[in-house]
Amino acid sequence: MKIRIRGNSVRFRLTRSEVDELCKKGCVEEKTEFNESPFSYVVKASEEEENLYASFLDGTITLYVPNVLLLDWDTNENVGFYHNQSLNNDKELALILEKDFVCMDQTTEDQSDNYPNPKMK
Repeated sequence: MKIRIRGNSVRFRLTRSEVDELCKKGCVEEKTEFNESPFSYVVKASEEEENLYASFLDGTITLYVPNVLLLDWDTNENVGFYHNQSLNNDKELALILEKDFVCMDQTTEDQSDNYPNPKMK
């Protein structure tokens, strides 16, 4: 799983096996270790939420995804989900959850579990 944070925007990108795990088990998570404390990021299925919703507690970003969005996501062509979450300070947090495609440029990271890039056909 990759996470990209820029300003008030958080994007999660999941590999094939992570999308499969999320759809079947309802949760996928990663952790980055630091000396002071770990930073964790989690994508979790939710029965309560109607839209994507994110929280940040105890060094963990959790993205909640409505169960209905995950129905057959592991087998369909839908790339992702997008929502602007209203914040208590009258601002918005852009939330993005997408399937991770193979990069078109040269990269050294392992992309064997990524989805084929539709622009490379």
